[in-house]
Amino acid sequence: MVRLEGVVKTFGRGDRAVHALAGLSLTVPRGAFVTIMGPSGSGKSTLLHLIGGLDIPDKGEIVVDGRSLRSLSDDELTVYRRRNIGFVFQFFNLLPTLSAAENVALPLLLDGQRWPAVRARVEHALDLVGLTPRQHHRPAELSGGEMQRVAIARALVIEPLLLLADEPTGNLDSTTGEEILKLLRHAATAHQQTILMVTHDPRGAAVGDRIVRLRDGRLMADPDDSRTASPTPPVPPADGGGSDCPP
Repeated sequence: MVRLEGVVKTFGRGDRAVHALAGLSLTVPRGAFVTIMGPSGSGKSTLLHLIGGLDIPDKGEIVVDGRSLRSLSDDELTVYRRRNIGFVFQFFNLLPTLSAAENVALPLLLDGQRWPAVRARVEHALDLVGLTPRQHHRPAELSGGEMQRVAIARALVIEPLLLLADEPTGNLDSTTGEEILKLLRHAATAHQQTILMVTHDPRGAAVGDRIVRLRDGRLMADPDDSRTASPTPPVPPADGGGSDCPP
């Protein structure tokens, strides 16, 4: 489903260069729920951004569902993201002037579909996250947990090949966070969604099928966790340490 081979991503140049990913290789099968852990600056968010087509690697290959992202033009990448990737972020990213239902419908409407054609899919997605009674409320009228449920419904409504979640429980209390994790687990199990989720919370990471640990842009092995991926093969030391975003 997802395959990365020798992926390198560097931000900046010269003495200010920050090596976010240093020759990372990883394979994720269809339907897997993979949680990604590591300290700040280890490359976790950069990894999601590259797989989601929000950025491109400096070196290496990223293949999703048999398609090399490097071979796609900017316009093709836009269509790839809109039709194949569901994104769930820590800060929800809902449009404040739109209702819950309108926020969920947005990726389908942006793809040229009309409201009558998408209504049933939007209603189904909201039902999956238990928000049918709140579908006409705007974000300011929703709790943090409800806003994250809307964000998950928006990610699921396109029936994506892949769902990418970056700290989806980071702004939620522990009880609400557990509910969100259950929703993601259900999506992976019931709908065969392939999910990659970045988290700092070991309890959240345990929800997945497999834990991937990053440090300084490299895959690490954890002998105490049988689900952890094999380490990235050794590469020359990177200058400047890792970072999830440009300086």
